[in-house]
Amino acid sequence: MSQRRLLRGGHESHFRILPRFIQILHGRRHSRNNPRQICSDEIMHQDIIPLYAADIQDQLKKQFAYLSGGRGGDGCPVITFPDYPAFSEIPEKEFQNVLTYLTSIPSLRDAGIGFILVIDRRQDKWTSVKASILRIAASFPGNLQLVLVLRPTGFFHRALSDIAFKFNKDEFKMKVPIIMLGSVSELQGYIDKTQLTEDLGGTLDYCHNRWLSRRTAIEGFAQKVKQTAQILQSFGTELAETELPNDVQSTSSLLAAHTEKKDKMKEDIRLAVEQGDDILGSITKPVTENPEYKLNQDQLDNQTTVERLLAQLHETETAFDEFWIKHQQKLEQCLHLRNFEQNFREVKAALGIVSERLSAFTDVGNSCSHVEHILKDLANFEEKSRETIAKARMLASEGDAFIQSNHYAVDSIIPKCGELHHLCDALAAETEQRRNLLNKSLELHGLLEKSMKWCDEGIYLLASQPVDKCQSQDGAESALQEIEKFLDTGVGNKIKELNKIYREYAHILNEDLKEHVQKVFQKQESMEEMFQKRQVSLKKLAAKQTRPVQPVAPRPEAFVKSPCTSPGLQREYVSNSESSALRRVNYRRGKSEMTELHQSRGGSTMDDEENLAVLRQHVINELIETERAYVEELLCVLEGYAAEMDNPLMAHLISPELQNKKDILFGNMEEIYHFHNRIFLRELENYVEYPELVGRCFLDQMEDFQIYEKYCQNKPRSESLWRQFSDSVFFQECQRKLDHKLSLDSYLLKPVQRITKYQLLLKEMLKYSKNCEGAEDLQEALTSILGILKAVNDSMHQIAITGYDGNLNELGKLLMQGSFNVWTDHKKGHSKVKDLARFKPMQRHLFLHEKAVLFCKKREENGEGYEKAPSYSYKHSLNMAAVGITENVKGDAKKFEIWYNAREEVYIIQAPTPEVKATWVNEIRKVLTSQLQACREASQHRTLEQTQSLPLPASSCTSPSRNHIRNTKKIEERKADLTSLEGYGTTVAPKYPEKGKGWAKTAHSLDASEENDGWSSAEDPLNSSDAEEEGGGGGGEMKLTPGKYTVVTDYEKGVSEEFAVKSGDLVQLIREGEDGLWCVKNLSTGREGWIPANNLLMLIGNSKSAQSLSSSESGTASSTLSTSSSCSDSCNASSTSFSDIKG
Repeated sequence: MSQRRLLRGGHESHFRILPRFIQILHGRRHSRNNPRQICSDEIMHQDIIPLYAADIQDQLKKQFAYLSGGRGGDGCPVITFPDYPAFSEIPEKEFQNVLTYLTSIPSLRDAGIGFILVIDRRQDKWTSVKASILRIAASFPGNLQLVLVLRPTGFFHRALSDIAFKFNKDEFKMKVPIIMLGSVSELQGYIDKTQLTEDLGGTLDYCHNRWLSRRTAIEGFAQKVKQTAQILQSFGTELAETELPNDVQSTSSLLAAHTEKKDKMKEDIRLAVEQGDDILGSITKPVTENPEYKLNQDQLDNQTTVERLLAQLHETETAFDEFWIKHQQKLEQCLHLRNFEQNFREVKAALGIVSERLSAFTDVGNSCSHVEHILKDLANFEEKSRETIAKARMLASEGDAFIQSNHYAVDSIIPKCGELHHLCDALAAETEQRRNLLNKSLELHGLLEKSMKWCDEGIYLLASQPVDKCQSQDGAESALQEIEKFLDTGVGNKIKELNKIYREYAHILNEDLKEHVQKVFQKQESMEEMFQKRQVSLKKLAAKQTRPVQPVAPRPEAFVKSPCTSPGLQREYVSNSESSALRRVNYRRGKSEMTELHQSRGGSTMDDEENLAVLRQHVINELIETERAYVEELLCVLEGYAAEMDNPLMAHLISPELQNKKDILFGNMEEIYHFHNRIFLRELENYVEYPELVGRCFLDQMEDFQIYEKYCQNKPRSESLWRQFSDSVFFQECQRKLDHKLSLDSYLLKPVQRITKYQLLLKEMLKYSKNCEGAEDLQEALTSILGILKAVNDSMHQIAITGYDGNLNELGKLLMQGSFNVWTDHKKGHSKVKDLARFKPMQRHLFLHEKAVLFCKKREENGEGYEKAPSYSYKHSLNMAAVGITENVKGDAKKFEIWYNAREEVYIIQAPTPEVKATWVNEIRKVLTSQLQACREASQHRTLEQTQSLPLPASSCTSPSRNHIRNTKKIEERKADLTSLEGYGTTVAPKYPEKGKGWAKTAHSLDASEENDGWSSAEDPLNSSDAEEEGGGGGGEMKLTPGKYTVVTDYEKGVSEEFAVKSGDLVQLIREGEDGLWCVKNLSTGREGWIPANNLLMLIGNSKSAQSLSSSESGTASSTLSTSSSCSDSCNASSTSFSDIKG
């Protein structure tokens, strides 16, 4: 059925009621035999009564004619024309109006009999009488039955009237007799005295003003009734023709508007009834006051008219009320329908969301704890969706009630109710099905975990049996009993038939779960095989002991080599804290017993390997189990807290200040969760059978662990926000739903705790894998994880730097940070300031980046947690492109120097320990080396392009040994020397050492405390003049001078066959011989030999002789590794960007 037909059908009841209503409004025309009905009907219709008393009230007040209410013998109405001197002056229109009105008052029946006219002319003249009679005869609109004339009382006029009337009777042209009466007594002979007014000698109570007022009131009431009826008719038509709206708001507005109009109609009817009751009361008042009082016919007619009007008004009101009830019911049903339809749409959409969320519960879990978590989530989901389903069922019941109450739109409501019932039942059935599947999954995982636990206990039993005690017959029998007793416990713990498991749990077995079942079963079989081998060995020992035997434990091959050692651990979760604690106890106990067993066996290699394999297995088990628990905890926090912050149903519990702060509170926890859940945990599970190789897993994912740096950097903001809103009702409600004993802040600390846990587990694994294939990977993974922790720690300090105007990220990677005592010793400045600076150290926190070193002042903060962490106020920075270092400062092994711009600024740094100093010096050296190498490569490349076309200088070597020192790379070496000389016009740069070969160093003496080694990647003007002098403009070879040098590359053969030097050896150039040979002494071995000058240049590179160097600043010899100005230029190094030192 269409909506249009539905709306049209709703109007049918209106159209059935409307005709009767209109019929009542118009009134029924009765037979003329009912004069009262006819009278009221005449008043109700303007076409029959054209005049009302109110219209001609002034004319009626003249009283030249009136209807007293008296009746003749046969009930004829009596119209009296009293003595009115100005009768002849009455305008014709007024005269006609008054007569027409008076003749229209009696009923049609009485008017049909005829009127009796009483013309009182006792005080008038005959001429006036004649004129009055003629005028009345000519203008009277009704039927006449009798005309009674009271002639003038004067003698002359009486006689004249008698004569004139006789002779002029025909002039009156009246069809009724005209009787001339001489006195009132004669009049009473024609009309009863009781029907005559007092002025005509009768007793009829008549007051013209009262009669006029009553007639006006009755007619006004009749008009009121008629107008009310017409308004009701118009309103009823409007209601019947109103289109029913299609929405709730419009329907409510329409119902309110119609109700308002109805109330106004009812008020008008009430006022009309009051008006009629007042008129009726005034008519019957004489009877009420005097029961013996008799109402005249006119009064009785008025009473009947008013009563009929009141009755008709009541009947109209009743019909309207009946019509309104139907119409109101229709509108209310329409409103109910629109509300039902709107609620149906909303509920259907909500059910759709519930169904969509329910369909997401497809995972059957991968462990008992996981399934229990899913079941808990399902229960929470069911709790949340219960309100929606209850609303849907309530709406369906409401629709059923509409159907039972014969709602006009039954055809539209029935299918909607059916759909709601179907959706609710479907959701309930699907929820129950999901719950049953999860319960089945929980049951299966319970079996698997029991089997896994049984296998682990069996492996531990085998590993913990003291083999040395089994060499005796009693010890072997005791061990056999232990094994048999343990195997008896497998009846209720192990999987018996794999195919039966497949059949019973077929509807929940996906590929992953099926693979998990297979691995558990394989592990069970492997463990049973191990027990069988151990039983065979023990039975041989228990059977016969003829001689002492070496205590060697039977080593089942499956335990070490079988790929099924721990297949089921890939999907195992920590079910609860108790089981986790038990595993850790077993692990420690096993480790302790394995250690004791190792000591007691006296070095049995096979047994040691077996024990180490068990310990490695325990470590990998703990790593995977704790990883699963960690992933589950992250998911719990993200779903139970973070997701709830976006839940509209929980929005009212979140304070406005906490809204939109989810990213601050949780940081990048979601990114961490996805990494561990999707990548790292799955990769770890692949190494469960090969725990010694797990280092490779860490190395493959090491880059991804950088995400922890971002989380830790956000942790201070997160903790500050948590302290501010820890008492929030929102967090309390989330904690209640999750049934957590600990608050959210404990879980926000989990990522920080987890990243520090890995290095402990890697150390344990490395401890038991020293001779295994993956030991190097484990060591590298441990080093990398420690580097991650260091980077995280450094970044936490870096974000606390305040006052730095630039972007710290532009300074490159943060390499080191730490607190030091710092003295300054600058060339520029007042001498007193310099002296003061030498003796008063400053506390500075240094941050070493790839491109700059920052000096900051540490400031301790007050507060709690991370707010108590210090901040670092930026003071100044040094560009690493212009920095040099002096490794040792005389008098203190913990001090070193950082100098800037050729020692214009010198900073003496005192580390807390010599180890810290060594670490920092090495790191700075690496930075300077990398800068130097980059500059050298760029400059060599440019210089090589410029010198490739130059001729090589002639060799001065004429010695017969020339062929001995010549080799196939001579030309390349010469080119390299030329490139070095031309590219570095003011200094000789050393060849960059190979990895592991070290730096070229020399010292003034062999005493370490006297050394003052300097390193720089900037121009060194202290040595530039010497370099230029030796360089000869950059075109010749570098001249060698006697002195001590450090070898930068290996040299295995000299002129003397036994002489050889290695990288790092300290050599002394003694003298130059013939044919370009130099006598060289290896101070490390004490041997001497001859080396060609060209080869010597290659060996010592640009290493400086101790005697050729001097430093006016420190007063101690130093060897400075530096790049020339051309290097700085080629690398576009800017020493001015950081030279502006800020206090």
